[in-house]
Amino acid sequence: MTTLIGPRGGPVTSVEIDLPIADGLCDFSKLKDVDLSGADLDLGFEKPRSETRVVAAMSGGVDSSVVAALLKYAGYDVIGVTLQLYDHGAALKKQGACCAGQDIHDARRVAEALGIAHYVLDYENRFRQQVMEDFADSYLKGSTPIPCVRCNQTVKFKDLLATARDLGADCMATGHYIRRTVEGGVAKLARAADPDRDQSYFLFATTREQLDFLRFPLGGMKKPDVRRAASALGLQVAAKPDSQDICFVPAGRYSDIVEKLRPGAAEAGDIVHMDGRVVGRHEGVIRYTIGQRRGLGVATGEPLFVTKLDAPNKRVIVGPREALLTSALAIGESNWLGEGSLADACAAGALALARVRSTRAPVPGRMTLVDGVPGFVFDTPEEGVAPGQACVLYAAPDGASVLGGGFITSTVHAAGQAGLS
Repeated sequence: MTTLIGPRGGPVTSVEIDLPIADGLCDFSKLKDVDLSGADLDLGFEKPRSETRVVAAMSGGVDSSVVAALLKYAGYDVIGVTLQLYDHGAALKKQGACCAGQDIHDARRVAEALGIAHYVLDYENRFRQQVMEDFADSYLKGSTPIPCVRCNQTVKFKDLLATARDLGADCMATGHYIRRTVEGGVAKLARAADPDRDQSYFLFATTREQLDFLRFPLGGMKKPDVRRAASALGLQVAAKPDSQDICFVPAGRYSDIVEKLRPGAAEAGDIVHMDGRVVGRHEGVIRYTIGQRRGLGVATGEPLFVTKLDAPNKRVIVGPREALLTSALAIGESNWLGEGSLADACAAGALALARVRSTRAPVPGRMTLVDGVPGFVFDTPEEGVAPGQACVLYAAPDGASVLGGGFITSTVHAAGQAGLS
């Protein structure tokens, strides 16, 4: 049975779905030929597994489906929960995005095959307010937001955790590729065993309190083994492609969603060279990002890149590639998981590694203060660091443990070191 739960405290109603239920329950004996050595199925509770209730956050993809399956296989009392973040009727026509129509159906089918209860939580309004509205406003300010981090901060690891507790869960498990370790009774975050799948960049804002309740069974697994487990169990999502785009921007056209949420936001303005020359016109700052080269529509005889977005004055600043080099940055809305405090680490100039894009490897440097606020100085200048993106910090020298991080609020160009301490 799939049940729809309204906003927290709202009505609980049954949902009639026109897809047939699974043909039968999964045969867990078929997992014997799958390498599950990397799966973390010891959730750390002293009571019997059959008395340990786990809420499995099920997006409808293969990773979260396998998490629910492995926890059921390990003997836990599992409840599947899926978020509805869009209007259900409209979502049915939307393919390739998590938390939408087809994915809700897929999660329901998996739950039926596993023989576990399944709930769909109507979080459409709070997702719009906490994630989509923030996304649009950040672009209007000239920042480059990361809505996946916001979603984890608010809808998933705040609101959903509260609902999991309401359901009597001892913990909540997700399909993220990241490891949770416990040292001296303190829960910490570590990068996934598979560096190509590591999702620590999107989870830096996870607090200590949230870590006490969260579990990540796939942190030590390789993706091919996850798919083999799904295939062995006959789950229909075994070959389902991974989602590639931001869930509410499946075509990758960020400006479209900003204009939809903020009509009239795309105001025209000047494209200005760093030397002060006006070299062209643009149709809205929201259509540009730091480091962009293609689509500028200007011809000056030299390669030009977007180096800054001056949203208040409706200006797109461009310059040569070397102008993208950043020696240091400041962060806000920080979260610290390391020893002591973030302030202490900055005051001591603690060595660390920083990651400023999800697709980049962490690079070395040191903690510092930039204009009096927490920041980071790179050993070697980084290119294309954009305000609004995350700076995720890792323990030196190997970068295996997550120290925390924050959102980039300002940067220091490699040509100048003012403001550093």
